[in-house]
Amino acid sequence: MSAILIVNPFATNVTEERVDAVVSALPPGVETLHTKASGDATTIAREVGKDVDTIYVFSGDGTYNEVVNGVSRDVRLGFLPGGGTSVLPRALGLPRDPVEAAHVLAHGHTRRVSLGRVNGRRFAFNAGIGLDAELVRRVDGLGRKPDGRRAGDVAFVREGLKFGAAHRFRLEPTIELGGIGRGAFAMVANCCPYTYMGSLGLRFAPKATFEGGLDLVAPERVGLPSLVWWAFGQGRGHIRAHDADRFELRCDVPMPLQVDGEDLGDIEEASFEAERAAVTVIV
Repeated sequence: MSAILIVNPFATNVTEERVDAVVSALPPGVETLHTKASGDATTIAREVGKDVDTIYVFSGDGTYNEVVNGVSRDVRLGFLPGGGTSVLPRALGLPRDPVEAAHVLAHGHTRRVSLGRVNGRRFAFNAGIGLDAELVRRVDGLGRKPDGRRAGDVAFVREGLKFGAAHRFRLEPTIELGGIGRGAFAMVANCCPYTYMGSLGLRFAPKATFEGGLDLVAPERVGLPSLVWWAFGQGRGHIRAHDADRFELRCDVPMPLQVDGEDLGDIEEASFEAERAAVTVIV
């Protein structure tokens, strides 16, 4: 069985020593390929991935997203946690330590999972319009450290507090949600739980699963108490859709869109689709 390992050397928890340890834990004969710039993983997955049976990815969530957007045939995908949080492998139940995760992948079983798609771009666990996308953009705007690594969880919390204070912790409805209501911002989930903040799992869409369609959650209005409750799936005054195959969103004004923690710029319309049983992952 032929396999490649795509490594993002700039991911927060990727080092040469860990790459060597991961390679040793994976089945023998894996070819290691390093990315050098944004988009490289998509190109590798598309061009090299067509000739292999398995693609392992040692990186953060941005590179995982590039890979799922690059694969054009049914290959086995194995995601190793190399980012500051690495939402996807954690949501799939893999260990947080990359070497332990590599041992699991070397002897694991396969699982067929769904993906989401928004305006043509695939995502593995989450997409958002408005608040969370704005926070992703703000953290990206802080730049990277001298070693090329992105700011971590503390930066997200800090920027969230700054954003909330600037808006007096209130957000009014600005998104038309496919004829079912209006929301202050929108989150679309492909699984539950997931987290950007350590072990604190966000359960805003508690019924979402990797085997189902997409779940939409959008608070009608937001104040500080409702925002806290919303993050854990307990709030009221929310527009929800469960296990959906498709829905359309329209923004009153251009708003930021993120997928799997990657800023895709401002949009006024968003077309979401579920790709059921889209890819095969190792767990």
